[in-house]
Amino acid sequence: MDTRKLGKTDIEITPLIFGTWQAGKSGWVGVEDEAVIQAMQAALDAGITTFDTAEVYGNGYSEELVGKALGNRRDRVILATKVFPNHLKHDQVIEACENSLRRMQTDVIDLYQIHWPSGAFKSEIVPIAETMGALNQLKDQGKIRAIGVSNFSKAQIEEAMEYGRIDSLQPPYSLFWRGVETELRPYCVENELTILAYSSLAQGLLTGKFGPDHEFPKEDVRSKNKLFQPPLYGKAQAALEQLRPIARRYHTTLGNLALAWLMAQPQTTAIVGARNGEQAKENAQAAAVSLSADDLAEIDAISRTVTDHLPSDPVMWNFG
Repeated sequence: MDTRKLGKTDIEITPLIFGTWQAGKSGWVGVEDEAVIQAMQAALDAGITTFDTAEVYGNGYSEELVGKALGNRRDRVILATKVFPNHLKHDQVIEACENSLRRMQTDVIDLYQIHWPSGAFKSEIVPIAETMGALNQLKDQGKIRAIGVSNFSKAQIEEAMEYGRIDSLQPPYSLFWRGVETELRPYCVENELTILAYSSLAQGLLTGKFGPDHEFPKEDVRSKNKLFQPPLYGKAQAALEQLRPIARRYHTTLGNLALAWLMAQPQTTAIVGARNGEQAKENAQAAAVSLSADDLAEIDAISRTVTDHLPSDPVMWNFG
């Protein structure tokens, strides 16, 4: 699989990134440890070298599984993780990083990201200068190689950049969720930040595997996803029907069509999870799908039948 530079660094990442939120189990149902470990290993064997996790995914459990799955193949892997907004004071950042290093069985984190801005989820407000000071210290010590942010606004990135180099932004971005294109993507292109798009399959909606009447159990985070609620869910189902013939033309799945579209956007890579090895191998095939300009335009138009009706709030879930 071809690689791309992460921001202005010399770190080479794959355009498809294996996401491990589901490995933490919290907010997901029916996820088995051994199957997820096999999925990570299958993804690496299929050419996906970049893996994204976070300390909050299952309270460190996802990071532990990443360590178990990839620890003995660390030289082939790029690891990205995130510090949660309840750990953004200087000493908390240092401690959180040490804990992540231990859980993932590594001496260095390639990309360390602020998961949500200070104040999110009722966390204490910490000046970004303090957090960035800790991150710069970790970088100087060689414990992290690059700094990224997730779920930040343009103004928040600009403020963080006053105190150090930010090389990536991780926002929600998919065919059915495109708010990043208004302000954030142009900023990232201009300032050479890589976009690591999460929920790149709209939490599975873009695979076309969920029918019009599908309902998730309340323990599943997707039960709170705005795209799975009426009237958006109906619009998404109609759009999927229009996308199916394009996928057939490329002899690919709906999900891989959506991933190929996303990877064709400026400065954008796609994070995608998998519950088992077969899913991981299937996802990896998206990197080989090269869409024509005409098809990219057609997919764009179909996408807007959904995204033109989205709320202005950038958060994808009704967390209450």
